[in-house]
Amino acid sequence: MVLALLAVAGIVALVAWYVIEGGRHNKLRQQPILTTAVMEPFVHDVLEQGEVESTSNIEIKCMVKSQNSGGMDILWVIPEGSRVKEGDLLVQLDSSGLEQNRDQQQITVNTSAALVVQAEAALAAAREAYKEYMEGTFLQEERTILNEIFEAQENLRRTQLSVRSTERLAARGLVTPLQVEADQFAVEKADNARLLAELKLKVLREQTRERNRIQLDADIAAAQVKVENERKSHDLELKKLSDLEQQIKNCEIRAPKLDQENAVVVHANIYSSRGNSEFVVEPGAKVREGQTVLRIPDASKMHVRAKINESRITLVRPGQPVSVRIVEVPDGASFKL
Repeated sequence: MVLALLAVAGIVALVAWYVIEGGRHNKLRQQPILTTAVMEPFVHDVLEQGEVESTSNIEIKCMVKSQNSGGMDILWVIPEGSRVKEGDLLVQLDSSGLEQNRDQQQITVNTSAALVVQAEAALAAAREAYKEYMEGTFLQEERTILNEIFEAQENLRRTQLSVRSTERLAARGLVTPLQVEADQFAVEKADNARLLAELKLKVLREQTRERNRIQLDADIAAAQVKVENERKSHDLELKKLSDLEQQIKNCEIRAPKLDQENAVVVHANIYSSRGNSEFVVEPGAKVREGQTVLRIPDASKMHVRAKINESRITLVRPGQPVSVRIVEVPDGASFKL
């Protein structure tokens, strides 16, 4: 009984203490926190990540025409932050496909050169054929016909003398009329041969020679056009070969002439608005024609470029103080901001 009474008394005392202390604590919590108001600037920091870059950059771009939509593969690139001078190798692109195309193009160039030689030989042959006919074959045929005319005239003269002699003999009754008729027929035959030879000469001079001349001129003109076409085609193939050789040369990207000593190379990486990398300059990456691969900034003209979030853009005004903290700086590099 005594122990039971003691236990009950202890519980009652504990409950009474909890109620009293709890009420006092709640009363303290309900009291306001007071402080004295003062007139001071209110600082609202807008914290954003940005990039340190120069206002004056030398952009190193890929000048190689892409063989496909994917671009050119980077085989080697100089580490970011390296110091370079004019002529130093900065980027090595994969030129194996271009070299294969160059070898194929060289075969095409050799073939087109052979076609030019053949066309020039055909033109020379056409000109010689013209000269051969006008100064050789035509004159030979003309002389031959002139000889036929001369022989026909001579034969006509003999037959005419013969028929006159036969007619005199016939008048004396020494030859028969049949013999006179035969000699007269010989005269007509000889005259026809003369007329035929003269006609052949006229046709040769006025028609055959002109027809052959027109044909030979056409052959020369066609051969000249063929030569011009083959030469233009050969020049085009040579231009393609030269372009491929230049593209292979462009696969080695070297530092241009620099106004500053010990220039620092910066990779032209591209990041999204969320900070994710969209393009990183490294071996295996693909670059397209005209794409900036590296930048060589002027260290004396540096600034910071940062993108402000839309929700906080209204908090930024021109002339507000800005605090910049550089997270990563290459060894030995110094910037003037």
